[in-house]
Amino acid sequence: MKRGTELEPISADDPARRAKRIVAVDLFCGAGGLAYGLKSAGLEVAAGVDLDPRCRFPIEHNCDAKFFERDVIDVTAADLRGWFNGADVRVLAGCAPCQPFSTYSQNRKSPDPRWELLRSFQRLAVETLPEIVTMENVVGLASRPVWSEFVEALEGTGYNVRWAEVACTDYGVPQKRKRLVLLASRLGPIALPKPTHRDAPVTVREAIATLPSIVGGLETAGEDALHVASRLSEINMRRIRASRPGGTWRDWQPELRAACHRRETGATYPAVYGRMDWSKPAPTITTQFYGFGSGRFGHPEQDRAISIREAAILQSFPANYRFVEKKKDISFRGLGILIGNAVPPKLAQAIGTTIRGHVEEMSV
Repeated sequence: MKRGTELEPISADDPARRAKRIVAVDLFCGAGGLAYGLKSAGLEVAAGVDLDPRCRFPIEHNCDAKFFERDVIDVTAADLRGWFNGADVRVLAGCAPCQPFSTYSQNRKSPDPRWELLRSFQRLAVETLPEIVTMENVVGLASRPVWSEFVEALEGTGYNVRWAEVACTDYGVPQKRKRLVLLASRLGPIALPKPTHRDAPVTVREAIATLPSIVGGLETAGEDALHVASRLSEINMRRIRASRPGGTWRDWQPELRAACHRRETGATYPAVYGRMDWSKPAPTITTQFYGFGSGRFGHPEQDRAISIREAAILQSFPANYRFVEKKKDISFRGLGILIGNAVPPKLAQAIGTTIRGHVEEMSV
């Protein structure tokens, strides 16, 4: 892999790691993006909690964490105390499901019942008072009353709280994704992660150009079963062949345009049916990255949508990260949800590095 696409785990023999046993519990762990990044920064991840049973294999195999298939609403303070198991520094981490707070949900007039998941995270933080709390989510959450409640609850129980909108490209993620990041500490004032790649973002070329060429709908000739792309229909094959990197469907001949884009109401949605640009970071990887018509998810050169493995790498997962135990478990829809909803591991590693540095500073 090229610059910025691989994580570099801290050695278990590193003196800083021996100094304090920093243990994290990852609520809403998903496929382990947050847990893997924290582990790569030298933290021990004791447990991952999620309702989706598909999360068990990736969290346990890649992150050395115990998986608990559970609704976070049902997790108790006693559960957390057991999972932390005498840690010197406890880190409660998580990313509550973001759909209720995303831009696609802004027109909802009534609170989404999934807001209670963030309140459950808040409850567990207040009841157990871990030394560090970190939350990652969509930027739209910051405008919601439930976010103010969350921040005020932490501050009211003695936490120093910092939060802001960050660009994932600033931390080596080859993807234009903006996220809301919060860090809170009972040890003292804590800073947000310092950008590492602001002046030199990792591009699509640097991230995925070395992967073997494949044909949509057919398995790769290599050993990686996840380097496979969905098959295009005849009309979409004509469309992608008429597309240029960084362009839009407006570049096509009128007969290739979808019916919705021929209407005036569809003319303002250019960021679909597009190819990625080699020289830039990828667009935000969503849960439907495997569909050419779902966004700018066309490969820059090959006539196909990006593969499952390419999407994972653009999320900053390492190229050898395992999401499924057996080949028969591969599903575009299932892995689309796991990968698209994941916390980018490179962003998580920056968060973990900041936590580790903060603990060292407060221990002096």
